[in-house]
Amino acid sequence: MDINQAEMRVKELHQLLNKYGYEYYVLDNPSIPDSEYDALLNELIQLEEQFPALKTNDSPSQRIGGDILDVFSKVQHQRPMLSLGNAFNEADLRDFDRKVHSAVGEDFSYVCELKIDGLAVSLRYENGLFEQGATRGDGTIGEDITANLKTIRSIPLRLNQPVSLEVRGEAFMPKKSFEALNKLKDENGEEPFANPRNAAAGSLRQLDPRIASSRNLDIYLYAIGDVGETGVQSHSEGLDLLDTLGFKTNKERKKCLTIEEVLQYIEGWQEKRPHLPYEIDGIVIKVNGLAQQEQLGTTAKSPRWAIAYKFPAEEVVTKLIDIELSVGRTGVLTPTALLEPVKVAGTTVRRASLHNEDLIREKDIKIGDSVVVKKAGDIIPEVVNVLVERRTGEEIEFNMPTVCPECESELVRLEGEVALRCINPKCPAQIREGLIHFVSRNAMNIDGLGERVISQLFLEKLIEDVADLYKLTFEQLIQLERMGEKSVNNLLQAIEASKQNSLEKLLFGLGIRHVGAKAAKTIAMEFKHMKELREATKEQLLAINEIGDKMADAIVTFFEQEEVSELLQELEASGVNMAYTGPLPVASEEVDSSFAGKTIVLTGKLEQLSRNDAKEHIEMLGGKITGSVSKKTDLVIAGEDAGSKLTKAEQLEIEIWDENRLMEELKNKGVLKE
Repeated sequence: MDINQAEMRVKELHQLLNKYGYEYYVLDNPSIPDSEYDALLNELIQLEEQFPALKTNDSPSQRIGGDILDVFSKVQHQRPMLSLGNAFNEADLRDFDRKVHSAVGEDFSYVCELKIDGLAVSLRYENGLFEQGATRGDGTIGEDITANLKTIRSIPLRLNQPVSLEVRGEAFMPKKSFEALNKLKDENGEEPFANPRNAAAGSLRQLDPRIASSRNLDIYLYAIGDVGETGVQSHSEGLDLLDTLGFKTNKERKKCLTIEEVLQYIEGWQEKRPHLPYEIDGIVIKVNGLAQQEQLGTTAKSPRWAIAYKFPAEEVVTKLIDIELSVGRTGVLTPTALLEPVKVAGTTVRRASLHNEDLIREKDIKIGDSVVVKKAGDIIPEVVNVLVERRTGEEIEFNMPTVCPECESELVRLEGEVALRCINPKCPAQIREGLIHFVSRNAMNIDGLGERVISQLFLEKLIEDVADLYKLTFEQLIQLERMGEKSVNNLLQAIEASKQNSLEKLLFGLGIRHVGAKAAKTIAMEFKHMKELREATKEQLLAINEIGDKMADAIVTFFEQEEVSELLQELEASGVNMAYTGPLPVASEEVDSSFAGKTIVLTGKLEQLSRNDAKEHIEMLGGKITGSVSKKTDLVIAGEDAGSKLTKAEQLEIEIWDENRLMEELKNKGVLKE
């Protein structure tokens, strides 16, 4: 066979294998036996080995598993993957329905879908070919798991049409696959996975794609990331388009005209839930019309047009063996119940937070009690109540200590608080937890410095405060357990890179009481440099929106401490940036920019800015970004390869800018530096 004949046969095999794979993995209706499919796949593999030039990224052979990865690279989502707000009862759903009615009127419908208990992912296609897949991550930045996602056979490598789009879905492990995997782990003497969700997440984060391939994962696609170029007008139309393109969607979805129909749908699936071949933990309810979704908008964390109804938590009885105490980074003493291991909602639970002494007294909890345990929201274990009637008289009353279990300093209860607190700034537990917070994603975001490594460094007395992180050497780190040369070099590079973070990252990382990530950014934008913030008075702080008495007092008190002054001097001497380097807000008298009060659409690929940065800059100058072009659109900013949005803007004679005009405006208004 020459290469021309081989090329024709390879194309034929692609078509056949894609057709048979779609029938088997998406339609669940195979037309040929497995043995014939395997024979065709083997033929393709042999041809690709004989003629390597014929092997393409969309070949069915590429699902077997590629090369082993060193690490997952970061991926910025073109549009944020927001999490959903939760509803736990009928009252929550009716309240959601009331808010939707209030915002959009009476003429709308809902789409109800099963909430698959898996891992949210995004898939990006260019001209119909699967290019990249990523985890949800923090909603803005995920991890590139393309090689692992290719092993899921229900994900098409080539679509039925040569379209470019990004879609979202839930990757999951079917119950049969989960049972088979845990049986194999048990036979090998390995710790089994707690539930299918953990198994799916663990499989997709394997550095060796062959492991993911062996786990038999599946996926349901539930949304198009940006429907602007598709002409889709509703969520249900979007799901139908996904079907047409060759994606696997969940056919159990239902369009509901009223909240009563939604409640009936939920009730029905609560009964049928155990009989599904996969795990679900609730129902997702979405407003169907995309224009109405846009009208409802989003909060910082979740859309106002969708909600997830969580099934009632399973409750079980177990014995409370003991109560353990831990000290957090703010000195708060938290009691934790140690339980006889018990299965709750698919996972083995051994611990449950008791929050504080008042809760222990309120629920009359004693060591040795039989207690009812559930998972709040199917996630966090909690003690619901005590079965007093089962007491034998041997139960032991629990009393909180008067001194810190870590440093033996006297514990105090601050006015207006229920928690006991250690206020010793040298308490080792607080220092350790503070270090873990400092390196976390929303703070300095130092890759490779997880809780295990921080604990090792602390125990080895290599670090005592956050300034010590910037003094670590290769010779010190290479001595730690499970730290090879490559890991050490990567960690040192990550520590060095963190020095360039903008002020708000450092401010949040310092762990000032009441100052969260959002407040840290607001404060950093206002004062612009750590020096100015350290000299700020309470009155200056209170003049800033979102800052109240408690936060202002906490900030002033924090910077009055001599230890803090010394710490900041050490950090600055190590080269840690003390200035705000993000986009600056424009003074109110200057919000007469070309964006102020206008509805603006971004389309196409921007070369000089990310889509998120452009959106943030425009909003700071008073503009409102929307996803689709209509008669209400005032301005369209078109990058490279702008598609139907640009065409529609031209038809409606809407003002159009290119990226250079955008950059010029941002620089003129001081949002970007020249």
